Amino acid sequence: MGFAAVVWFMWRHKIPFWPTADAVAPALTAGYGFGRIGCQLSGDGDWGIVNNAPKPGWMSALPDWMWAYRYPHNVLKESVPIEGCSFDYCKELAEPVYPTPFYEVIMMCIVFGILWSLRKRFKVEGMIFFIYLGLIAIERFIIEKIRVNVVHDVMGFQLTQAEIISIILFCVSIGGMVYVSKIRKEPASS
Repeated sequence: MGFAAVVWFMWRHKIPFWPTADAVAPALTAGYGFGRIGCQLSGDGDWGIVNNAPKPGWMSALPDWMWAYRYPHNVLKESVPIEGCSFDYCKELAEPVYPTPFYEVIMMCIVFGILWSLRKRFKVEGMIFFIYLGLIAIERFIIEKIRVNVVHDVMGFQLTQAEIISIILFCVSIGGMVYVSKIRKEPASS
Protein backbone atom coordinates (compact mmCIF):
# COMPACT_ATOMS: atom_id res chain seq x y z
CA MET A 1 0.00 0.00 0.00
CA GLY A 2 2.89 2.34 0.74
CA PHE A 3 4.33 1.76 -2.72
CA ALA A 4 0.92 2.40 -4.31
CA ALA A 5 0.49 5.62 -2.31
CA VAL A 6 3.92 6.90 -3.38
CA VAL A 7 3.25 6.06 -7.05
CA TRP A 8 -0.12 7.84 -6.85
CA PHE A 9 1.56 10.90 -5.26
CA MET A 10 4.21 10.93 -7.97
CA TRP A 11 1.59 10.61 -10.72
CA ARG A 12 -0.55 13.34 -9.15
CA HIS A 13 2.39 15.76 -8.96
CA LYS A 14 3.85 14.73 -12.33
CA ILE A 15 7.09 13.43 -10.81
CA PRO A 16 8.81 11.06 -13.29
CA PHE A 17 8.71 7.51 -11.92
CA TRP A 18 11.85 5.81 -13.34
CA PRO A 19 14.47 8.44 -12.41
CA THR A 20 12.92 8.76 -8.97
CA ALA A 21 12.87 4.98 -8.46
CA ASP A 22 16.56 4.82 -9.40
CA ALA A 23 17.39 7.71 -7.08
CA VAL A 24 15.66 6.25 -4.02
CA ALA A 25 16.86 2.63 -4.40
CA PRO A 26 20.11 3.14 -2.41
CA ALA A 27 18.22 5.14 0.24
CA LEU A 28 15.64 2.35 0.64
CA THR A 29 18.49 -0.09 1.18
CA ALA A 30 20.13 2.14 3.78
CA GLY A 31 16.80 2.68 5.54
CA TYR A 32 16.11 -1.04 5.74
CA GLY A 33 19.62 -1.64 7.11
CA PHE A 34 19.22 1.04 9.78
CA GLY A 35 15.84 -0.44 10.72
CA ARG A 36 17.48 -3.82 11.30
CA ILE A 37 19.87 -2.19 13.78
CA GLY A 38 16.78 -1.47 15.89
CA CYS A 39 15.65 -5.08 15.55
CA GLN A 40 19.05 -6.31 16.73
CA LEU A 41 19.23 -3.94 19.70
CA SER A 42 15.66 -4.48 20.88
CA GLY A 43 15.44 -8.22 20.31
CA ASP A 44 12.04 -7.91 18.67
CA GLY A 45 11.80 -11.53 17.53
CA ASP A 46 13.45 -11.24 14.11
CA TRP A 47 16.21 -13.53 15.29
CA GLY A 48 17.39 -16.72 13.69
CA ILE A 49 17.16 -20.39 14.49
CA VAL A 50 19.05 -21.96 17.38
CA ASN A 51 22.81 -21.90 16.82
CA ASN A 52 24.73 -24.19 19.17
CA ALA A 53 27.50 -24.76 16.62
CA PRO A 54 30.98 -23.73 17.73
CA LYS A 55 32.15 -20.37 16.42
CA PRO A 56 34.31 -20.90 13.32
CA GLY A 57 38.00 -20.11 13.54
CA TRP A 58 37.80 -17.37 10.92
CA MET A 59 35.48 -15.48 13.30
CA SER A 60 37.76 -15.84 16.33
CA ALA A 61 38.67 -12.13 16.42
CA LEU A 62 35.00 -11.10 16.39
CA PRO A 63 32.70 -10.93 19.43
CA ASP A 64 30.72 -14.10 20.22
CA TRP A 65 27.35 -12.32 19.75
CA MET A 66 28.08 -12.02 16.02
CA TRP A 67 27.86 -15.80 15.76
CA ALA A 68 25.27 -16.73 18.38
CA TYR A 69 23.26 -14.45 20.66
CA ARG A 70 20.70 -14.92 23.44
CA TYR A 71 19.05 -11.48 23.08
CA PRO A 72 19.13 -10.51 26.76
CA HIS A 73 16.46 -8.00 27.82
CA ASN A 74 14.51 -8.62 24.59
CA VAL A 75 11.33 -6.55 24.18
CA LEU A 76 9.21 -9.68 23.72
CA LYS A 77 10.16 -10.78 27.25
CA GLU A 78 10.71 -14.28 25.87
CA SER A 79 12.30 -17.36 27.37
CA VAL A 80 14.23 -17.64 30.65
CA PRO A 81 14.73 -15.09 33.45
CA ILE A 82 18.08 -13.33 33.74
CA GLU A 83 19.55 -13.91 37.18
CA GLY A 84 19.72 -10.77 39.33
CA CYS A 85 17.69 -8.65 36.90
CA SER A 86 14.90 -6.61 38.49
CA PHE A 87 13.41 -4.39 35.81
CA ASP A 88 10.78 -4.93 33.13
CA TYR A 89 12.81 -6.77 30.47
CA CYS A 90 14.56 -9.50 32.44
CA LYS A 91 14.53 -12.42 30.05
CA GLU A 92 16.89 -13.88 27.48
CA LEU A 93 16.61 -16.78 25.08
CA ALA A 94 17.36 -20.20 26.60
CA GLU A 95 19.62 -21.11 23.67
CA PRO A 96 21.71 -18.84 21.46
CA VAL A 97 20.40 -18.07 17.97
CA TYR A 98 21.79 -16.59 14.77
CA PRO A 99 21.67 -12.77 15.07
CA THR A 100 19.92 -12.40 11.70
CA PRO A 101 19.14 -8.67 12.06
CA PHE A 102 22.87 -8.03 12.39
CA TYR A 103 23.57 -10.13 9.31
CA GLU A 104 20.97 -8.14 7.40
CA VAL A 105 22.66 -4.87 8.40
CA ILE A 106 25.90 -6.20 6.90
CA MET A 107 24.16 -7.43 3.75
CA MET A 108 22.34 -4.11 3.30
CA CYS A 109 25.68 -2.28 3.53
CA ILE A 110 26.95 -4.51 0.72
CA VAL A 111 23.81 -3.97 -1.39
CA PHE A 112 24.03 -0.21 -0.76
CA GLY A 113 27.66 -0.24 -1.90
CA ILE A 114 26.77 -2.13 -5.07
CA LEU A 115 23.89 0.23 -5.91
CA TRP A 116 25.96 3.30 -5.12
CA SER A 117 28.79 2.11 -7.37
CA LEU A 118 26.35 1.37 -10.23
CA ARG A 119 24.31 4.57 -10.01
CA LYS A 120 26.24 6.41 -12.76
CA ARG A 121 27.01 3.42 -14.97
CA PHE A 122 23.51 2.72 -16.24
CA LYS A 123 21.92 5.30 -18.49
CA VAL A 124 18.63 3.42 -18.94
CA GLU A 125 16.13 4.77 -16.43
CA GLY A 126 14.75 2.11 -14.08
CA MET A 127 17.70 -0.29 -14.25
CA ILE A 128 19.08 0.60 -10.80
CA PHE A 129 15.62 0.14 -9.29
CA PHE A 130 15.24 -3.35 -10.77
CA ILE A 131 18.78 -4.31 -9.71
CA TYR A 132 17.78 -3.14 -6.20
CA LEU A 133 14.70 -5.40 -6.28
CA GLY A 134 16.82 -8.38 -7.35
CA LEU A 135 19.49 -7.84 -4.72
CA ILE A 136 17.04 -7.42 -1.83
CA ALA A 137 15.15 -10.50 -3.02
CA ILE A 138 18.35 -12.56 -2.95
CA GLU A 139 19.34 -11.13 0.45
CA ARG A 140 15.98 -11.91 2.03
CA PHE A 141 15.76 -15.39 0.52
CA ILE A 142 19.20 -16.24 1.93
CA ILE A 143 18.53 -14.86 5.43
CA GLU A 144 15.24 -16.78 5.66
CA LYS A 145 17.21 -20.04 5.65
CA ILE A 146 18.40 -19.29 9.20
CA ARG A 147 15.46 -17.23 10.52
CA VAL A 148 12.61 -18.47 12.70
CA ASN A 149 9.44 -18.32 10.60
CA VAL A 150 6.26 -20.16 9.68
CA VAL A 151 6.82 -22.46 6.70
CA HIS A 152 4.20 -23.06 3.99
CA ASP A 153 3.93 -25.95 1.55
CA VAL A 154 4.01 -24.42 -1.95
CA MET A 155 3.84 -27.02 -4.72
CA GLY A 156 5.94 -29.42 -2.66
CA PHE A 157 8.47 -26.79 -1.52
CA GLN A 158 8.70 -25.65 2.08
CA LEU A 159 8.87 -21.84 1.88
CA THR A 160 8.33 -18.97 4.27
CA GLN A 161 6.14 -16.02 3.29
CA ALA A 162 9.27 -13.89 2.86
CA GLU A 163 10.82 -16.50 0.55
CA ILE A 164 7.69 -16.51 -1.60
CA ILE A 165 7.79 -12.71 -1.80
CA SER A 166 11.53 -12.88 -2.59
CA ILE A 167 10.91 -15.22 -5.51
CA ILE A 168 8.20 -12.89 -6.86
CA LEU A 169 10.44 -9.82 -6.42
CA PHE A 170 13.33 -11.58 -8.15
CA CYS A 171 11.11 -12.44 -11.12
CA VAL A 172 9.85 -8.84 -11.25
CA SER A 173 13.48 -7.71 -11.12
CA ILE A 174 14.52 -9.89 -14.08
CA GLY A 175 11.44 -8.93 -16.08
CA GLY A 176 11.95 -5.26 -15.24
CA MET A 177 15.60 -5.30 -16.28
CA VAL A 178 14.64 -6.88 -19.61
CA TYR A 179 11.83 -4.32 -20.01
CA VAL A 180 13.96 -1.25 -19.35
CA SER A 181 16.88 -2.48 -21.45
CA LYS A 182 14.92 -3.74 -24.46
CA ILE A 183 11.68 -1.75 -24.54
CA ARG A 184 12.73 1.59 -23.11
CA LYS A 185 15.43 3.46 -24.94
CA GLU A 186 18.43 5.17 -23.43
CA PRO A 187 17.83 8.89 -22.99
CA ALA A 188 19.34 11.00 -25.76
CA SER A 189 22.66 12.51 -24.69
CA SER A 190 22.81 16.27 -24.92
